[in-house]
Amino acid sequence: MDPLDALTEIAYLLERERSSRYKSKAFRAAAAAIEGLTDEQLRDPGLRRRPGIGDSTFAVIQQALAGRVPERLAVLREEAKPVGGATVRPLLRGDLHSHSEWSDGLTPIDAMVDAARGLGHEYLALTDHSLRLTVANGLSPERLRAQMEVVRGFRGDGFTLLTGIEVDILDDGGLDQEDELLHSLDVVVASAHSKLRMERGSMTKRLVAAARDPRVDVLGHVTGRLVEGARGTRPPSEFDAEAVFAACAQSQVAVEINSRPERQDPPDELLAQAVAAGCLFSIDSDAHAPGQLSLLDHGAARAEALGVPVERIVTTWPLPRLREWLERER
Repeated sequence: MDPLDALTEIAYLLERERSSRYKSKAFRAAAAAIEGLTDEQLRDPGLRRRPGIGDSTFAVIQQALAGRVPERLAVLREEAKPVGGATVRPLLRGDLHSHSEWSDGLTPIDAMVDAARGLGHEYLALTDHSLRLTVANGLSPERLRAQMEVVRGFRGDGFTLLTGIEVDILDDGGLDQEDELLHSLDVVVASAHSKLRMERGSMTKRLVAAARDPRVDVLGHVTGRLVEGARGTRPPSEFDAEAVFAACAQSQVAVEINSRPERQDPPDELLAQAVAAGCLFSIDSDAHAPGQLSLLDHGAARAEALGVPVERIVTTWPLPRLREWLERER
């Protein structure tokens, strides 16, 4: 097995299982360290002293050179079990919620693009965080403008990287970015990240305002809950779901089916309510690393199990139809 491929795949699978970011970054660093080296150079015992190579990654390289699937990779492949969604998952053409190292993602934009292409995506929206989310290195207007120029370079050969942002919903329902910039982006995902325990009436007004905002395309992880994972658990925000989903349906704003297993947002009962309300949906990975783009499997499985109509899932639409929706009259 090619050592570079082995290291990259291990990093990808560690990212998918949301392992420690230091583990996956170590394998990506090792892959970068050996890129372009010959087999002879890789077999040199002195390789272990090269910056970026540790005991674990050195073992993977040597096992791959010996013609074996490295033990670490074999274990990760075995643990990567199918999660369902066999009908819906093949219909997904892209993903409208992802992050890069420009905010709190783990890798450069090109690594996210390579992974999206590898999954057969037709499109991916890069939606790094907005300025107020300082803990996530949110983008100022100046940084967002610079990023937009970079993003436009990743188009061609059947794939399009869309400009976007995950904009913070402010306490009063306003959006944390300049109006002109939000209008110029391809995709705007609006999410609440603070004061998630706000009183029910105030939270309802906050989310309804975002859903009715003509700059918004997707309402992200609507309840903000966490059900598992390293960050612990967090209860869902309380709000009038009927009012929020009615606003989404009226404005043709898609309710996000967030595919991260620690979120599973919206909860089943709210997802069923959004279906009944006539909402559109966007099955998104909320990926912060290349391997997490494959978490769409989980969102597809939930959508299929709960009977979400495929024709209302915008991420099953080809890019021309998706663009028509993104450019709709507001």
